[in-house]
Amino acid sequence: MAPSTTKQWTVAGTDQGFDGLDFVDAPIPKVGENEVLVRLHAASLNYRDLIIPKGLYPFKSEFPVVAGSDGAGEVVEVGSKVHKWKKGDKVVTLFNQGHQYGTHDAHSMVTGLGGALDGVLRQYAVFNENGLVRSPKNLSHVEASTLSCAALTSWNALFGAKALKPGEVVLVQGTGGVSIFALQFAKAAGATVIATTSSKEKGERLKKLGADHVINYSEDKNWGETARNLTGGLGVDHILEVGGADTIEQSIKAVKLEGVVTFIGFLGGPKMQTSLLETLFHLFTARGVYVGSKAQMEEMVAAIEANDIHPIVDDTVFDFGKTKEAYEYMWNKKHFGKVAIKIE
Repeated sequence: MAPSTTKQWTVAGTDQGFDGLDFVDAPIPKVGENEVLVRLHAASLNYRDLIIPKGLYPFKSEFPVVAGSDGAGEVVEVGSKVHKWKKGDKVVTLFNQGHQYGTHDAHSMVTGLGGALDGVLRQYAVFNENGLVRSPKNLSHVEASTLSCAALTSWNALFGAKALKPGEVVLVQGTGGVSIFALQFAKAAGATVIATTSSKEKGERLKKLGADHVINYSEDKNWGETARNLTGGLGVDHILEVGGADTIEQSIKAVKLEGVVTFIGFLGGPKMQTSLLETLFHLFTARGVYVGSKAQMEEMVAAIEANDIHPIVDDTVFDFGKTKEAYEYMWNKKHFGKVAIKIE
């Protein structure tokens, strides 16, 4: 039987940064007829989690809010009309709770966990039965907790619009969660992967993960042309663009005619200097993605199981009480892959 209260991390507001993260006790809501109570065992962090308490997140947020969007655990109680889940099922949270399938609408855009809705950095949480996805059978709770945002964003980028085909070329930037998942998914799909990094050590790790080519962008300022040359001058089919101040121009140099540049973040800030007319001059599609739907996530889970893909989790996994330290660790870019938190 679940306890009546849960420990949780809440974001009080945007005026204190990470000091606004409060570790508190809160009552566990009663389970409604279409709801499920989940005992959360692990969570992972995304860039959005870091910038919400800093007031830099451009999408809807409500305060105070339970932090975190990516969680994994097991079902401990189901409502009287729930038919999708039973006690003991291993589940992963869906980021946009209202995005079940197809394209976004006005409602689904404001149903993100850890911002608009209470998130996962708590021991117990109640979700609508449609707000959960079956956890891959081949993953631990910690591994599964990395899927909700980073993995699904990369899946949507590669397969959501103009689907990646075997033999095509993918370019990923850096060693963040989305980029590494994209590398793994692209290799499983039979693509050639070009990866960029500023670190020789991280470059070696990217090669071990299957990157066919690694470009050090701190040494090669014109890495877009270099990437194009690696394709025999044809250009890259799919580029996952992190939205950096200096990366967009290089992505345009690298992209193939009729290729796709998918914006997965805004590391350079929300203002972009590059003109949208570049899509005409260079004949490519620029696409923004806001994670993905439940239907896409279920497809992704099937692919993870079929290919036995294991998420890359940083060597340092934080205890639940050290969540604030996990935020600082990721903010200071000490991580490789996903930063995870065990919830005990």
